[in-house]
Amino acid sequence: MRVAVVVAAMLFCAPVFAQGVKFKRVTNSIGMELVEIPAGKFTMGSPEDEKDHHEDEAQVRVTLTQPFGLGKTEVTQGQWKEVRGTEPWDGQKYIKSDKDCPATFVTWDDATEFCKKLTAIEREAGTLKANEEYRLPTEAEWEYACRAGTTTAFSFGDDESKLGEYAWFKDSALNYAPKVGLKKSNPWGLHDMHGNVWEWCSDWADSTLQGGTDPVGPEEGSLRVGRGGWGRDPGRCRSADRGGIDPSLRNDSLGFRVARSQSAP
Repeated sequence: MRVAVVVAAMLFCAPVFAQGVKFKRVTNSIGMELVEIPAGKFTMGSPEDEKDHHEDEAQVRVTLTQPFGLGKTEVTQGQWKEVRGTEPWDGQKYIKSDKDCPATFVTWDDATEFCKKLTAIEREAGTLKANEEYRLPTEAEWEYACRAGTTTAFSFGDDESKLGEYAWFKDSALNYAPKVGLKKSNPWGLHDMHGNVWEWCSDWADSTLQGGTDPVGPEEGSLRVGRGGWGRDPGRCRSADRGGIDPSLRNDSLGFRVARSQSAP
């Protein structure tokens, strides 16, 4: 079952989202860098005439009322080991063991547990307020951040011939997920939103995108939303591309990045 995604056109004030604007970055107690993403409005999904458009990407308008922090990159093996103390990728095929490579072979539950433990660590360190927490991003937050104010197929435009400058994907001729942050960032300073590992989102997967204010997806389901596009053709690396993934799945191309907010939406 394919699944939809959230994102697209923007209704921001020009001075706030001017081209080349740099959002604030913060580094937490384990050295993880996050980009502070402002609240805003955008169109989630893709237009019917976009190359590789799918029916589950039918566009909807979304309003995100709260700012949030989002990992500059996916969670790395080094960050995972510091928080969880394990190496679920150890001994697996198609893996490069390196502290700066993405943490993979983690289920949806593993990823959410990481966020809970990181929240506890940060609170104990005094670097996280009592009403703040780490969690997986919603699908809408993920696409909003991936698009970074753009309405094109990719955050850098529609020309997929430039994808290799921004993403590790099928044509990269690699059989493992490489180090994070080696490719160009999107306009908001986030790396590997296109390509590298697929990333867990908090939402249950659905064949229709949910619009409105702070959408969180359906109340139940059998699959969780995955975003990103590692090991796929250029079309699967688009900002609007989405997939439904068994939450118990572990493999070499599936990881996550964290969000930080005052409370879960």
